[in-house]
Amino acid sequence: MHLPSVNVERRPEVLHKFIRANPLGILTTAIRSDSHPLIQSSHIPWVLDSSFEGSTSGLGRLRGHIARQNPQAKAIMDECAASPTASTPAYLVDDVQVLFNGPVHHYVTPKFYTQTKPATGKVVPTWDYEAVEVHGKAKVYVDGKAAASGAFLKEQLHDLSMQMETEVMGYGEMTSVTPWKVADAPEPYIELLSKNIIGIEIEITSLAGRFKWSQEKPVGDRTGVIEGFKALDTPDGVQLAEKVMERAALFDAEKAQKKQVV
Repeated sequence: MHLPSVNVERRPEVLHKFIRANPLGILTTAIRSDSHPLIQSSHIPWVLDSSFEGSTSGLGRLRGHIARQNPQAKAIMDECAASPTASTPAYLVDDVQVLFNGPVHHYVTPKFYTQTKPATGKVVPTWDYEAVEVHGKAKVYVDGKAAASGAFLKEQLHDLSMQMETEVMGYGEMTSVTPWKVADAPEPYIELLSKNIIGIEIEITSLAGRFKWSQEKPVGDRTGVIEGFKALDTPDGVQLAEKVMERAALFDAEKAQKKQVV
């Protein structure tokens, strides 16, 4: 992902918060196979552990699962089976990538640039969005009969369900609605479904985000973008405008701080 200095974000605490708020990430792998494409991607909801004992980078880890019927999972299983030291868990040879996208994004018309367009006409369209990119080493649990696989999937499914029920749905202490738990389903049913998935644990080795919200534009143009988004008269319009205002304020504060240091 291209990370210009004007809208890059590298603070782990900010990026971790973003991932938890947008847990559906796109897992991309590059696995050489005679039966499957080299590059494959799948949408997977993730549990983020911001800190754990096994982290060497201090950036945390991701935990998820994928259906065995998924061609990407089949390529993963094939690589593990071909390893001379096949075991469970196993490590993929090459690093993987997970991309998390924000909830809103939008085209920015040059008409929004109410300062520069009338003055010089030197404006072009762009797209405002936010995303976080993760790279890491993947440990996979492919042997459904292995104790390590069972233990990993049991914990991961429990943690993922509780995260979604409480943080996404808002069930729990603050409402009268009790969160759904894996234990609410018949145990044989969960065991049957668990046999059809493999576990994926990614130790994060690099983490960065791009929060591209026109923050580097002249004040007049930023104001035009804010008003332009508001005028869309859509549910996303207000949120888009708020994103621009939030990032513009941070950009200005950081710029002012740098001037003081100089």
